[in-house]
Amino acid sequence: MPVGEGSAAVEAAPRGRGRMVRRYLRDRVRVAVDALEHLVGGLGTSILALAALVLLAVVAVLCVFGIGLLMVPAALQVARSAADRERARLSRWGSHLPGPPPVPGGVRAALRDPWVRRELAFVAAHGTLGFAIGTLGLGLPLSVVQYVTFPLWYRALPPDLGGPGFVYWRIDGLPDALAVALIGVGILAVAVAAGPGLARWQASTGRRLLAPPRDVDVSLRIAELTATRAAALDAHAVELRRIERSLHDGAQNRLVAVNVLIGAARRALDRDPATAGEVLGRAQDAAELALAELRTVVRGILPPVLDDRGLAGALAGLANGAGVPCTVEVDVPGRCAASVEATAYFVVAEALTNVTRHSGARTAAVTVRREGERLLLRIVDDGRGGADATRGSGLAGIRRRVEAYDGRFELTSPPGGPTTMDVELPCGS
Repeated sequence: MPVGEGSAAVEAAPRGRGRMVRRYLRDRVRVAVDALEHLVGGLGTSILALAALVLLAVVAVLCVFGIGLLMVPAALQVARSAADRERARLSRWGSHLPGPPPVPGGVRAALRDPWVRRELAFVAAHGTLGFAIGTLGLGLPLSVVQYVTFPLWYRALPPDLGGPGFVYWRIDGLPDALAVALIGVGILAVAVAAGPGLARWQASTGRRLLAPPRDVDVSLRIAELTATRAAALDAHAVELRRIERSLHDGAQNRLVAVNVLIGAARRALDRDPATAGEVLGRAQDAAELALAELRTVVRGILPPVLDDRGLAGALAGLANGAGVPCTVEVDVPGRCAASVEATAYFVVAEALTNVTRHSGARTAAVTVRREGERLLLRIVDDGRGGADATRGSGLAGIRRRVEAYDGRFELTSPPGGPTTMDVELPCGS
């Protein structure tokens, strides 16, 4: 091996390890921040559940005297509201939890309803255990801030008072304060490591108790699959009409023009060879345009760039050709099914087209990552907002295409922006 190549390889190895370390740290920070967001949201719904639990306890005591029976329907509605808030929160962060039917009328009918019984169990569990987990999850980062910044404000406390939290020993100077800051670094490591587990533990109660009962779940799943199959058929029909329209309006017209020009050249061949040559040149130009139209239609069916460059390269090409500056971040180890990658490609392509035409945005960002068996896409722009998926064929087409693959589509676009499109697609193991 030449000396130059060996030294280059030696220098490249530390750089590669450095990139791996930076990527690992970045991923850990992102996971920790997501976990903290989940814990704070769960703490909010646990406070609602705790309030509903206290109300239910008061109503139960009043029922002993007979006056609480009139308050039972209202108390059950409060419990339903707390459960619905948790359903909405969990549906944003994972699998969809369908809403229950209305609470039955009458106390006995309501208490026999399996949805109501599961919600009462949820209120009891989430209002106590979920509240404790959320408090712990929020308390850890607050403690980190308190401990790490202690060297900046320890002089404001009497030395005998000690430090924050469980630091009860005397703080005689900066070295003792720095020792407290090191304890904060240790707490930070615990928070980063334990945060995702705490978030999953807090959410497990709702995912288990707020899911539909088994028999109801099967019926809902059948209805959902029926609806998604209908959406898939509609999307397929729309795609066939698009291909037919593209062939009819583009390539077919070009080929008709080629046929007419070749006929004119044939008739003029004996009378005026120079004119025939000119007509044949125009026919060749028309044939080349027809080929270009056919290539465009073929790329619209399944972009070859996905096979050539993979999803990351294909999306980077879309970003480079977008009408606004766009950044792309793809974290998808391995390859997904070709149909899923094609769907992700078309979703991003249509979304960037809408951003360019309608949003008035100055920048856009595309983030794609894989979590387990789900492919997550997020497209964000800083435009004027106000986008509505119920209006306009572009967003409606994206929704139909995503739902046809049993995916999830969510659009957030307040007036004034920003607009955020979140898409989940199943991508297998």
